Amino acid sequence: MDRAHLYYGGQWMPPLGTGVITVENPTTEEVIARVPAGDASDVDAAVASARAAFPAWAGLAAAKRASYLEALHRELSARAEQIAHTIATELGTPLKIASRVQTQLPLKVLEGYAAMAAAPPEPEVVGNSLIVCEPIGVVGAITPWNYPLHQIMAKVAPALAAGCTVVLKPAELTPLVSYLLFDAVHAAGLPAGVLNLVTGEGAVVGAALAAHPEVDLVSFTGSTAVGAEVSRLASARIARVCLELGGKSANIILDDADLPRAVKTGVANAFLNSGQTCTAWTRMLVAASRYEETLALITEAVGGYQMGDPFDSATRIGPLVSAAQRERVKGYILRGINDGARVIAGGLDAKVPDSGYFVAPTVLADAEPDSVVAQEEIFGPVLVVMPFDTDAEAVEIANNSRYGLAGAVWSEDEERALSVAWQLRTGAVDINGAAFNPLAPFGGYKQSGNGRELGTHGLTEFFEVKAIQR
Repeated sequence: MDRAHLYYGGQWMPPLGTGVITVENPTTEEVIARVPAGDASDVDAAVASARAAFPAWAGLAAAKRASYLEALHRELSARAEQIAHTIATELGTPLKIASRVQTQLPLKVLEGYAAMAAAPPEPEVVGNSLIVCEPIGVVGAITPWNYPLHQIMAKVAPALAAGCTVVLKPAELTPLVSYLLFDAVHAAGLPAGVLNLVTGEGAVVGAALAAHPEVDLVSFTGSTAVGAEVSRLASARIARVCLELGGKSANIILDDADLPRAVKTGVANAFLNSGQTCTAWTRMLVAASRYEETLALITEAVGGYQMGDPFDSATRIGPLVSAAQRERVKGYILRGINDGARVIAGGLDAKVPDSGYFVAPTVLADAEPDSVVAQEEIFGPVLVVMPFDTDAEAVEIANNSRYGLAGAVWSEDEERALSVAWQLRTGAVDINGAAFNPLAPFGGYKQSGNGRELGTHGLTEFFEVKAIQR
């Protein structure tokens, strides 16, 4: 599975840097591939390619640009099974989840932006002014490891649809699926320089991309700490930055909720992708009158989460992405216990598979709202459960966070649920388990980032707005 090249100028190119990144299978702990660790000179070459390609791509007829995205969609769709298997191998996502979420969701996003590319925003007339949208230029896309293709597509598809060119730096822990994307890019015949790939370490390639004087917009998804550094690097040249960062989302279960459904859905959300999901509802807030009943339902639900090989159809939870991530999550569980939380499922002594970076799905009850496990993003299969007495207290606890990315409210009274949802300082709220909508804007309040991805709001991030007076 080794890949020895980078992709820019419409070709597979040997790296200018000499470093190598090893890729592990987190289920077997074996090295499965090696890819180039590019350096600043590789970033320079890729950005130069994107800059050279920008005028022609930006000036291309909308229908033609859409046809290229449609061709890319066809090529990626033909590789869907290979994509799912690759993500299950390099990330450890159970295959059925890798197929449904990690593969089909980005394909749906790309399909939507192909349609938007065919029908760009019409100029707006305001008085004697003609208001037009123009592509911002060269985009540097820096993406995370937890949803490797989806997070790439959430940036690349709207950027290309808007008429921008892109240099992509995928996560070093899960780079293999990005090579499948660029196999599809090459087969689809996208013009040279429109989409470019430089693999490498974040501190080298990511930093060079964020600081590059010829990059007009940096779109980053990852931790809040790294997002702050990306902003600092880009700010020196007043470049636009879009950030999709961390979360510590609250799932509020009111006293009149359908409790079995709310618990089952809430547990599934918290443990999706082994808890390595920025929008995961990792704080379950439960009406005190139904707290003990909820804990019993949670314990029962968690008992059905079998850990193991992602390719085993019975597996519901795979490994964490790396040994370092496993130790980080275990450290948080220990901290929660030491701070007084009660383990009602999983924990550090729970049996896990003999090989692989597994942490048992763990539920910590009775945590204090200000405690570390209730405040910090753990990014593993850890759910914190806390009681509340009133709707107002539930809102107060939910908003007691430096993050504001997602959340949920459960109630048989939809108006009551809507009232609570309106009060939450977060970028998205699901009521009674409503489905994720890839056409709706995605992004956060506070330290969960700025800007939006997906849908028309995601497209407008890649435009400049010009007023022409006449």
